[in-house]
Amino acid sequence: MTKENWNHFTRARESFRNLVKNISRSLPTLRDIQQQFVNSRSDGKNSVYTVETPVVYNTALDDVSIDDEIKLILVADNPGRREQAAENRRYLVGPSGKIANKFFCDNPALGISYHKNVIILNKTPIHSPRTAELRQLCILEEETGKNSITIALEESQKTMASLLLEFHEALVCPVWITGYSEMRKGGIFKSYTESVKELYAGKKEMYKQIYIYRHFSMNQFTIDLKQQTLPEETVIKSLKRIGSAYRQRILD
Repeated sequence: MTKENWNHFTRARESFRNLVKNISRSLPTLRDIQQQFVNSRSDGKNSVYTVETPVVYNTALDDVSIDDEIKLILVADNPGRREQAAENRRYLVGPSGKIANKFFCDNPALGISYHKNVIILNKTPIHSPRTAELRQLCILEEETGKNSITIALEESQKTMASLLLEFHEALVCPVWITGYSEMRKGGIFKSYTESVKELYAGKKEMYKQIYIYRHFSMNQFTIDLKQQTLPEETVIKSLKRIGSAYRQRILD
């Protein structure tokens, strides 16, 4: 990174850190509500665990130095069970992260190391066991007559979209936004989608660097890529074509 790009990166990183601190301060009962929900999920299939980090900053960003070559910004959904654990506090370190790492290892033509050349952001830093269960957290709080989680969830998406642009400007590399199903109208991340649209309006070249895909969880990303790849088409060309098509569908 150039000195200018590095300074831009560190400012974005600090803004991200402050966002997490501010949300945590504004939602003093969030952990209790998350734990209540986690406990209610225990049915023999879903195990109970201790909520340790209600709002998760990706500490992997602190390992990035001015000498690192970041080739990709990967955007996932929100921190799950493993991401919020105190021993981790990093994004995409569970099963989805292992699948993502395997994908890059299996496709050396991309020239991207998952652990060396990728930074990971989320659409919100608020934890839930599964993404769709963010709705249940909001409902649980609303039963007490409050809606602060709903407000924080929406505002955090807007800020994370803004931070995406900041990191994008600093690193000048492609952006892969994964997990598009909840980005559509009526989805949990509709505010994120609308904010990205607004922020990238008029930034044609940067906008063209955004690619949207299915999520890495349950091998959705890999399966979709395999199904849509055309005969004699390279992985790189397939990724660009598919990611651009989904971008047009979701953002346009």
